Amino acid sequence: MAAAPERSRDERERYAARVRGCLLGGAVGDALGAPVEFWSAERIRDEVGPDGVRAYLPVEDASDGGPRYGQVTDDTQMTLFTVEGLIRAGIRRDRGLGFTVGVVHAAYDRWLDTQLLPGPPEDPADGPGGGWLSGRRWLYARRAPGHTCLDALGSARAGAARIRQYGFPAENGSKGCGGVMRSAPFGLLPPDLWSRRQVFDQAAQAAGFTHGHPTGKLASGAFAAIVAGLVAGDDLGGALDEALAILGEHDQHEETSIALAAARSAAADGGPPSAAAVARLGEGWVAEEALAVGLYAALALPRTDQVLDALALAVSHGGDSDSTGSICGNLLGALHGDTALPPVLTFEVEGRGTILQLADDLVWEFTASGQLHGDYGPYTRWIGRY
Repeated sequence: MAAAPERSRDERERYAARVRGCLLGGAVGDALGAPVEFWSAERIRDEVGPDGVRAYLPVEDASDGGPRYGQVTDDTQMTLFTVEGLIRAGIRRDRGLGFTVGVVHAAYDRWLDTQLLPGPPEDPADGPGGGWLSGRRWLYARRAPGHTCLDALGSARAGAARIRQYGFPAENGSKGCGGVMRSAPFGLLPPDLWSRRQVFDQAAQAAGFTHGHPTGKLASGAFAAIVAGLVAGDDLGGALDEALAILGEHDQHEETSIALAAARSAAADGGPPSAAAVARLGEGWVAEEALAVGLYAALALPRTDQVLDALALAVSHGGDSDSTGSICGNLLGALHGDTALPPVLTFEVEGRGTILQLADDLVWEFTASGQLHGDYGPYTRWIGRY
């Protein structure tokens, strides 16, 4: 990785806005789709109307029995732990240990704690495994976490309290969407320091910690590469072109390449965006379908004044609505920045403060780490934070 170049103030602000937009947009799409994840398309139309889900539906909260709005799922939870893992990997790099994707595996190990324990041992102090993120009590809510993620990470522990060796792939044949839905943060690494091939490979490797099927890994790499293109300033079409070129260099890319081409074709066919087009792309339970649906919605409705329309299209179908909504939100947030996200949804999405805090920390770690830590100083409380 090259040394960080000097960036203008405008460049820094654009980059930070896209990081915030990607992470917040993903959470908004996740929360919008979560209540209807297991509904049929017909039920969605009957209950919310032909325009689809455009506002958070209430969810009964088991803690007090009252309705809650804007609750996120494991999609956002794991995405945030991916961000935390990348920040920790950046700190290791400055210690001369290199940028190691296995550090993200350790972050997923901490996420697993949040699904197995009732809460952090001290609130809001450091949680299990260390780090401030593990101390956020709201992350300990179980929101239908993917069985593949739970099983793969639990198997890697082999009965121990922690995963025995980080960085090793899962031994399963799953291509469920649990890898791709958490992969956007790899695309948020500064484009002048990481090539899109590096981003692709790192995201694919991290997806492989829980999902062993080649398509599960390659779809995750392609998603991260698209996000990287958007962060670099490409439009959606240009970012997709680059990602497809990199994807085509890998063996067993065909399932993912065909799904992405189908998403592009559906968006370009001249007809109005529709739930029928979404249905032809699949239900989103597997990696390439989830990516295709989220991408189609973003391609079909790409303007800043269409973000809510795109999110509604991405979640209003009889499939994995939270994951497809999250992917769409990641893409449009990275494309336009956080100010393009609909305030009516963004203001009450669960964990907004934590999401924005992590977004800023990711930016600072990879653009201003010299002001925070180093082998010979400065010695700030950043190291205690991560």
